[in-house]
Amino acid sequence: MSRRVDGNVRRMYVGGGTLGEIAALEDEYERRRREDEAAYRKEQKERLKQDAAFLQELEAVAKILTTAHLLAAGYHTHKSEWRRLHESA
Repeated sequence: MSRRVDGNVRRMYVGGGTLGEIAALEDEYERRRREDEAAYRKEQKERLKQDAAFLQELEAVAKILTTAHLLAAGYHTHKSEWRRLHESA
């Protein structure tokens, strides 16, 4: 059986018999719990990556549509600012 004591992992011998079986079951339970948590975190991280990629694509499309709309409405950019085109006389 392994336990963390003062930040260090210590292995403890608990013997055989019923107490040993209980300790082995407890170790197996903890190992599976940690594996499940790691799998859950990995799945969440992947989902967040997919969401971020979708939002980046959505942002790019929104910029393209905004630019197209402003150009069609007679605007242009000057020093990174949208300005209305002046009509010449």
